[in-house]
Amino acid sequence: MAAWGCVAALGAARGLCWRAARAAAGLQGRPARRCYAVGPAQVDADQVILSHSPMKLFSEYHEKRMLVSGQGPVMENAQGLGFRNVVTVDELRMAFPLLDMVDLERRLKTTPLPRNDFPRIEGVLLLGEPVRWETSLQLIMDVLLSNGSPGAGLATPPYPHLPVLASNMDLLWMAEAKMPRFGHGTFLLCLETIYQKVTGKELRYEGLMGKPSILTYQYAEDLIRRQAERRGWAAPIRKLYAVGDNPMSDVYGANLFHQYLQKATHDGAPELGAGGTRQQQPSASQSCISILVCTGVYNPRNPQSTEPVLGGGEPPFHGHRDLCFSPGLMEASHVVNDVNEAVQLVFRKEGWALE
Repeated sequence: MAAWGCVAALGAARGLCWRAARAAAGLQGRPARRCYAVGPAQVDADQVILSHSPMKLFSEYHEKRMLVSGQGPVMENAQGLGFRNVVTVDELRMAFPLLDMVDLERRLKTTPLPRNDFPRIEGVLLLGEPVRWETSLQLIMDVLLSNGSPGAGLATPPYPHLPVLASNMDLLWMAEAKMPRFGHGTFLLCLETIYQKVTGKELRYEGLMGKPSILTYQYAEDLIRRQAERRGWAAPIRKLYAVGDNPMSDVYGANLFHQYLQKATHDGAPELGAGGTRQQQPSASQSCISILVCTGVYNPRNPQSTEPVLGGGEPPFHGHRDLCFSPGLMEASHVVNDVNEAVQLVFRKEGWALE
């Protein structure tokens, strides 16, 4: 999804629709609010899901000392997710200035005394794309290769490495420019490639959050269920609708979750990897319908890489490395012009009168 998307739970929860904000750049830097204005309606902050929101479920890391990468108030964001002992990339750079050597203007003119009082880092949080990629890539690699003590270093990098939690896997996103911009998925690809090249091993994640991970849709379903219970709606929500503008993340994720729900209904919940389940309750939903809008990454007049390439080959897969590519999962159940048409479509499907 580009700037905004919509996840709507329908069935017992008539008329319930939330906007999910993209966790990168702009929104990450905004202070948390109790209430958001969505047209004439008011949406509570606990009805809004950011790509990193499911990190709240990873309580086993909340007391560990975690290096956090991103932009905006990353310290406050991490603390809001439950992490109580975090250090930023800038703080790590100030503690070990010799680690950041790419920018000649920022190199020290004298050699500082070595530090031996900096507490060991125990894990890495990747919330969104940083501003200085070269600095973040270098220091994150230093932490992983040194087992959390970048001032000391190790002769042999440890493997498995320190735990890594990452959110927002979009390779590209749409802004005001005519062409898509790099997203956090591009930064993750850089980090994975560097780690593989340096160590000969694969960078592993303890958790991958944000579309199209099943974990994110499960978290959204849990939030919707809690909101329904708060309103006294007793009947379970059986059908979900997911609206977005990116076939590679929004549509792929909704269809992947639909596939998961179908398997769970018939055969029980399947085993999942880093983007897998941490649900507090089993899914009550039985389907997730994908609706693609034409106001962002996807443009029906210029579909670009979402269409088969010349020669009959498959289109390039822009999803994350840990997701299996299935071209059919990029095919939306419905394609409409914008979110307004998507909401009208849902009302017609559910047999509700448009007010």
